[in-house]
Amino acid sequence: MSSSHKSSIPNSFHDHARKRRRGVYWLTPAVVLVLYLCVMGVFFWLQRLRDDSVMFVTIDQELRQQRLIWVVLALSCVIIISLLMLWRYTRFRSTAESALIAETGFRRAMENSMSTGMRVLDMEGRIAYVNPAFCRMIGWNEADLIGRSPPFPYWVPGRHDQHQHTLDVLTSGKTPSSGLEIEAQRRDGSRFTARMYVSPLLDPNGTQIGWMTSMTDITEPKRIREALTAAHERFMTVLEGLDDAISVTADTHDGLELLFANRTYRRVFGAQTGGHNELLARRRGRFTDEAVEVFAPSVQRWFEVHHRMLAWTDGRRVRMQVARDITERRNHEEASRLQQEKIQITSRLTTMGEMASSLAHELNQPLTAIANYSMGAVALVKAGHTSPTMLLPALEKAASQAERAGKIISRIREFVKRSEPRRQRVPISRIVDNAIGFADIDARKRRIRIEAFVPSNAPDVLADPILIEQVLLNLLKNGLEAMDSSESDELKVAVILHEQHIEVAVVDRGHGLSDPERLFEPFFSTKSQGLGMGLNICRTIIESHHGRLWADPNPAGGTIFRFTLPCAAPEQPAQSDQPEELHA
Repeated sequence: MSSSHKSSIPNSFHDHARKRRRGVYWLTPAVVLVLYLCVMGVFFWLQRLRDDSVMFVTIDQELRQQRLIWVVLALSCVIIISLLMLWRYTRFRSTAESALIAETGFRRAMENSMSTGMRVLDMEGRIAYVNPAFCRMIGWNEADLIGRSPPFPYWVPGRHDQHQHTLDVLTSGKTPSSGLEIEAQRRDGSRFTARMYVSPLLDPNGTQIGWMTSMTDITEPKRIREALTAAHERFMTVLEGLDDAISVTADTHDGLELLFANRTYRRVFGAQTGGHNELLARRRGRFTDEAVEVFAPSVQRWFEVHHRMLAWTDGRRVRMQVARDITERRNHEEASRLQQEKIQITSRLTTMGEMASSLAHELNQPLTAIANYSMGAVALVKAGHTSPTMLLPALEKAASQAERAGKIISRIREFVKRSEPRRQRVPISRIVDNAIGFADIDARKRRIRIEAFVPSNAPDVLADPILIEQVLLNLLKNGLEAMDSSESDELKVAVILHEQHIEVAVVDRGHGLSDPERLFEPFFSTKSQGLGMGLNICRTIIESHHGRLWADPNPAGGTIFRFTLPCAAPEQPAQSDQPEELHA
């Protein structure tokens, strides 16, 4: 602190330093002065003795002169020793003063470079010291503040009572350790918010002589904190208002710990980890980016669940779970599936109705053959020709025709019966053969050949064979009808292999289409008596199998209908008994 500061604090620091200087500075000069006075007194005493004493009268002049020289030499030695001591002390004092000046300058530099405003109040509440940071903070000079009593110039006008209450709390020593938040006004009229910390100021004897306060401008941090608080409130409002159940849990030694749960989660599952654990569905640690549909038995509802691992605020790895209630959607999907199944059954019945006459003709042949073979066998028996060699051929042919008729009827029943969709591993060649078997009846009547091109190494597909046969049969019937007036007599079915799927193409040489994509629109038909739903149903079936159905113009004339199906996963080789025993 500069000596020019007007401070009302008692100068105990300066008094203490002055006492130390008196205890050191006056001792050496006093000793030198006393010794010098003693020597001079002895000298004058000897001079008087020389003049008055008889003893000195008898002593010769040379002896007196010698004694005088010794006295002067002794006095000189004393003076030289005293001067050396004084020089040594002066050197020590100069070094100490240099160190004190350096330390004072260093401490002053630290005070001047601090960004925290420092202020000292005496016991009466007057300002005794301020550092440059405090002056920069409020815009007032040091000369304007030192010695000022309340109200201070940086108090906000109209709030002096509030500031005086804060000052009373400060001088009473009841300030909290977390500090006080105050608002101050700069010299230019602008205001800022500061946080003030207070500690008692003690002299070297431990006596309190004032209060040391430190002030930090927290206007910007406070604004950022308020903005973050507002953003957090908005974020929490959004989370609490979501219809999705959001929960965050962490693994502990005692199980799952629920770190966060929004209002929807608490309403459905309560403030416990049971709902989160239930929706994990035993998939702990095996998360994917895809949503998983999980049924929660405790609430009897379906949820679409997303899981994600993330880092919590304390650095722990936690699980965030977002669960959307899809019970209503599942109910609608189930109703739509049932409706779609009814439409598909109706479509198949319609197809069978259109093919009824052809099927009747197809069945008439084996039934007529059975009747003829049976009548022939009866005639042979009546004629008495009952040898096995004559009866067996007729009976075997009758049985063969009966088996043929049974297969036709079984295939028709399987095609038109109502059953749940069953996706299974099925050879694509079997689907193509069955569909061609149905369409071949109509093809022979139209005198059109159906040629199938199926690679021998074609993989199995994962599909419902009845539904895919319905799609292929519908495409074959459309191709046959389109080729009624065509010069070509061949309809091709080709299976093309790809990496993850196979493609089935039905190639006709009919009249072709100007806009093939419109064929798949509901109620659009090129037939005079068509309903326009067949191809739309076919596309729905293919898309439900994760495939695609489309039509392209045939460069040679006609149309090419194509659809894709996913290949079935390769079959896992059967494990030997030894590994199973080891696993068990």
